[in-house]
Amino acid sequence: NENAAKILYWPQMNQDIRADFARQIRALRQSQHLTQQVLADRVGTKKSNISRMESGRYNPSLDFMVRVAASMGKQVTITIEDEQRIFT
Repeated sequence: NENAAKILYWPQMNQDIRADFARQIRALRQSQHLTQQVLADRVGTKKSNISRMESGRYNPSLDFMVRVAASMGKQVTITIEDEQRIFT
């Protein structure tokens, strides 16, 4: 299915989805009074990756998104049509 391949090919993820995820992560990080460096340390990445992700200049993998969310006690939930998958 041509549409399914586009959905699964993460680098072509819709810019709006990436921007929305970035806004949510930034707001969550700030609400927990975490610096980008502290979040990066929790995730096991560089501060620059957190900064780039929050600014929308980084196209994170699903695994990275799950690790970032989990490091702040949250889950990544993806809804496709009527089905929902929760990644932890």
